[in-house]
Amino acid sequence: MIKAGIIGGSGYTGGELIRILLNHSKVSIDFIYSTTRAGKKASTAHPDLLGVTDIKFTDEVNLTVDVVFLCLGHGNSTSFLNEHQFSANTKIIDLSNDFRLAADAQFKGKDFVYGLPELNKEAIKKANYIANPGCFATAIQLALLPLAKAGALDNPVHINAVTGSTGAGVVLSATSHFSWRTNNISWYKPFTHQHLGEINESLHSLQSNAGELFFLPSRGNFTRGIFATAYTNYNGSLEDAKSLFKDFYADAKFTQVSDEEICLKQIVNTNHCHIHLHKHNGVLLVTSAIDNLLKGASGQAVQNMNLMFKFEETEGLQLKAGVF
Repeated sequence: MIKAGIIGGSGYTGGELIRILLNHSKVSIDFIYSTTRAGKKASTAHPDLLGVTDIKFTDEVNLTVDVVFLCLGHGNSTSFLNEHQFSANTKIIDLSNDFRLAADAQFKGKDFVYGLPELNKEAIKKANYIANPGCFATAIQLALLPLAKAGALDNPVHINAVTGSTGAGVVLSATSHFSWRTNNISWYKPFTHQHLGEINESLHSLQSNAGELFFLPSRGNFTRGIFATAYTNYNGSLEDAKSLFKDFYADAKFTQVSDEEICLKQIVNTNHCHIHLHKHNGVLLVTSAIDNLLKGASGQAVQNMNLMFKFEETEGLQLKAGVF
């Protein structure tokens, strides 16, 4: 058994980590840090944990745990690590965007590895520090990486992706509260979303001349999940494309290529990414779907932990979607 700590346990990603780790056979939760809820049961922030655990939030940090998850707002992980010096044996998995880009990956002697298992599995296995990918970035990279690997991203790529309201975090905003979000849809940050940086770095690591990405994110009228479509000119046949994708993900535990059209509900509450391919008049359409809080955040973080500690990659992540 290893001991895990969670920093920022009262938010959505912290709550998902608690749920997963409580059912992980190789991990015990040592502490859940929250300055605003110290002394209160975790179930006060996550009511579904009522009757499952009596664990409480704390404002004390054990700096010698085996692994710590940073579930903090963007920019706050750097501040936290400046104030808290974990032991050299503590592995750190950061869920913010503080260390995802190559220019930010080195911090106070720590080298953060970009934690997308389908791209960097061998490096993750050897890593002590992980920068967990963004949710949009995960869905979009998994839709495009096989094409980049084949040198087939020669043309601009147009991407549309719709995300649930949990992607905005637990703190309410003008565009996340119920009366605005319900029966509504809107785009935001057109062509300038912050996840484009990490997406481009990954794609260019496989194909240096990959085409420009035009990404339009939208807010959906649902709570969980990302449904992404990406399309670009493609000279090969649909069967050629399917072979590329199936070969690329042959050993991927959580990414599957479906011959049937996919929908969002089949992956919500799981750590899976489902992908579907369609070709029309020389244009290849790639659809990908993930749960933004699991494969897009906490589930992928545990997947990375499993690889780092040489556990079975799927341990604790055998989760079931609610399709009906």
